[in-house]
Amino acid sequence: MKPDAKTRDQLNAIVGFPPTKMLTSEEQDLVWKFRFYLSSQKKALTKFLKCVNWKMPQEAKQAIELMSRWSPMDADDALELLSPAFTHPTVRKYAVSRLRQSDDEDLFLYLFQLVQALRYEDFDKIKHDTDQITTRRESICDTSDRDRTHTMLTRAGSHDSIIDALGGVSPKQEESPEIKLSKESDLASFLIERACDNSILANYFYWYVSVECENDESTAKEQRVNEMYLCIMKRFSQALVKGGQECRLKRATLARQQMFIERLVSMVKAVTRESGNRKKKIERLRALLQDPEVTKINFASFDDLPLPLDPNVKVNGICVEKATLLKSALMPCRLTFKTSTGSEYVTMFKHGDDLRQDQLILQIITLMDKVSDT
Repeated sequence: MKPDAKTRDQLNAIVGFPPTKMLTSEEQDLVWKFRFYLSSQKKALTKFLKCVNWKMPQEAKQAIELMSRWSPMDADDALELLSPAFTHPTVRKYAVSRLRQSDDEDLFLYLFQLVQALRYEDFDKIKHDTDQITTRRESICDTSDRDRTHTMLTRAGSHDSIIDALGGVSPKQEESPEIKLSKESDLASFLIERACDNSILANYFYWYVSVECENDESTAKEQRVNEMYLCIMKRFSQALVKGGQECRLKRATLARQQMFIERLVSMVKAVTRESGNRKKKIERLRALLQDPEVTKINFASFDDLPLPLDPNVKVNGICVEKATLLKSALMPCRLTFKTSTGSEYVTMFKHGDDLRQDQLILQIITLMDKVSDT
């Protein structure tokens, strides 16, 4: 059935609606009526899927069959299908299949949002998959380490990492077969797969998930989400172990980063507890930076380490004389790192604030900049 000119204009207007606009019942009926006509328009798929009553098995079956024949949507449009508005597992797997068309550079632009989208995945399936791949043969930890891992997985709001709990792994460990995931994998499996293949994605994926693992919200819903992210972190760690020498080296680097940040946080807390004015605290900061006996690490000089904030930059020390505290309520640290190229990299280290909203804004700016260049 083909629409007349007036109806075609109505359909075009509906297809052009922003994702946040709710369709009226009349608009939904119109899209459903002309679904076969619209199937040649890739931009129309999300609107069609919004019109489906997923509680009716027969209607859901028809929608899934038509979705498989629909003109393939672009990867950036597929992001909408991973929002909480779409819970059907087949729809979400379809979105992942479209994301597979993205290269690593494009995937990085969406990574923060994709990690947030994990909140809307099937938690029971994620936990089941985690339990399935956790076998005695595959584990790299001894009995005591397993006990620590179990404790952490059942304790919402843990500030330890799964990587830390599983312990270190030697790059010389016996090779294991690399993991090859299904092309119709869920979002968690897809992100883990891509992170294992790319050091930059691995860095950001680890730290984005780590933040969610440390969420200390007390509600039952948030605790369940927290446990889900802990399961994903465990799966990521296990995937790195089984992925060959390069993956195990990535894992060892992440463990070093984790230890470095934990030592840095401990030092900042010690500075915060220092009585006195800002000048006194700055003196304490600089004293701690050059006292490895107290901080358990030589901040002034260490082996090259990819900076978690920008893993393309390798740092090997902090310029003690340039370390200072900014004039604000939380007094964030201004730290100047020495890099492997001999240059300096200035950062602001802020502990105690949730910076995810700031991250999102910065990422949107980066994405808009990328789009404007194309």
